[in-house]
Amino acid sequence: MDKRVKFDFEVYFTNGGSLKGEDFRLDINGDTISDTELADYIIQDLRLLMAGKVNILNKEIFEEAHKRKVAPAETATEQLIDLSHTIENGLVTYKGLPAPIICDYLSRADSRSYYDEGTEFQIGKIEMVSNTGTYIDCPFHRYEHGKDTAEMDLKAFVDLDAVVIRVPYRNGLAITDQQLKNREIRNRAVLIHTGWDSHWNTEAYYENHPYLTAAAATYLVECGVKLVGIDSHNIDDTSGRSRPVHSTLLGSEILIVEHLCHLDLLPDDNFTFTAAPPKFKGVGTFPVRAFAKLKKDVAG
Repeated sequence: MDKRVKFDFEVYFTNGGSLKGEDFRLDINGDTISDTELADYIIQDLRLLMAGKVNILNKEIFEEAHKRKVAPAETATEQLIDLSHTIENGLVTYKGLPAPIICDYLSRADSRSYYDEGTEFQIGKIEMVSNTGTYIDCPFHRYEHGKDTAEMDLKAFVDLDAVVIRVPYRNGLAITDQQLKNREIRNRAVLIHTGWDSHWNTEAYYENHPYLTAAAATYLVECGVKLVGIDSHNIDDTSGRSRPVHSTLLGSEILIVEHLCHLDLLPDDNFTFTAAPPKFKGVGTFPVRAFAKLKKDVAG
């Protein structure tokens, strides 16, 4: 059955004044809607400016046929998809590198002696190598005089137009330049979806993984891509000692993101990609919260 919500609202404006409404009715998808979603909808639908505090009162959800096309809040049309693995204590990302140690520097119990009764805080302590979880490689990772995470322009990490190229690992581990052709990739982030993230945190993840060939890296440079990501253990073939893909891409200031996940949830294009590390001097690799933002005509 179609569901509707009836509610009263109060909107207080940051420059003074207020707006109130009673028995406002809205068609909704599903069986519930939060007060925050309703507040966002009211502000958007009434095109209110300078809105501050919003109170939703006397909310009631009931069954009734929809009166118009359901118009969800703006936040529902801008979908974010997390493409990062969770980092936790003891996680092994790369065989041979130490797992992170995540613990309390100041526990909540110990903090109570510093504050009034009922007030407590936790301060965490993290010890890890920079190649942990889903991480980004900057030129300094490969080249002594390359740019580190602090020297890269912020726009190199944020809201990059992106595409997904799907090369299932079951069809072969070596990803060639031929498999990257016939796609619009110039000035875009290119995310390689192999499905290898299904092996994450297992012994199978570390061996015989998908990788790009040297020719594929050269092709990506020639096409002028901005960033290359992969949902695999390494973008290079780790069975040998050379790393031609890292060398070629980072030598051209094309960033690399390894250990992505959930690329199967993305469309082939029409989205943006963000993977921003902290601003560290002297560090060429660092974990990121990588995510995609689907454009409104896809998410809506």
